[in-house]
Amino acid sequence: MSSPLPAPVARVVAALPGLRLVDLMPPDLPGPPRAPGRPGPGALRPAAVLLLLSPGAGGGDAVDVALVERAAGPGAHGGQVAFPGGAVDAVDASPVAAALREAREEVGLDDPATVVLGTLPALVVPVSAFSVVPVLAWQPEPGPLAPGDPAEIAAVLRVPLAVLADPARRVRVAVPARPGWPGWAGPGFEVGDLLVWGFTALLLDALLRLAGLEQPSAPHRLVGLPARFGGAAGLDRAPR
Repeated sequence: MSSPLPAPVARVVAALPGLRLVDLMPPDLPGPPRAPGRPGPGALRPAAVLLLLSPGAGGGDAVDVALVERAAGPGAHGGQVAFPGGAVDAVDASPVAAALREAREEVGLDDPATVVLGTLPALVVPVSAFSVVPVLAWQPEPGPLAPGDPAEIAAVLRVPLAVLADPARRVRVAVPARPGWPGWAGPGFEVGDLLVWGFTALLLDALLRLAGLEQPSAPHRLVGLPARFGGAAGLDRAPR
């Protein structure tokens, strides 16, 4: 790399060698806090996501993270905010290769200057039976990103970590029980009119802690999961 990493990114990289699965779990997560890391029944499918970081518009130590809004539809992940990524295919030599391939297909990332900084411990997503490896990468000069297939990706966002760290954006999302997954209340973020929840929010929550950007705050407001994601009425209305 031609220039030093911003301090928040350098802190995350420094933490990678000794990072454990338990370090990714929110310390105040109510209910079964280790559920995302527990192996589910049957065979797990390998997958990978790309945590693509880049310099923020403010300069200095400002850092953005790339997220996608998946196209609305009947699938399990329709309309959700996520990291670029997907299943590890036979053509992929490793989870890192899978994450980069998926980012190229989903958001048009084709930048030879992008550097893979390492991987985080794999997390199990019981409801989809995936074991997901988060791949951390740094793009020194953020270029344009756009949906590769609008039928799959509705929008690509570069969100400042400072925005995600703002206590006013932090919520706790009540997720109802479903087969293979107990009901729980996990971390969430309100980004414009989008609600970031589930696996993506859990990883962003861990990323902020590892980067030293988490801010002390009062208990986060509890919101209900929108009905289109399987939520129920009765709590504070979530965005959209």
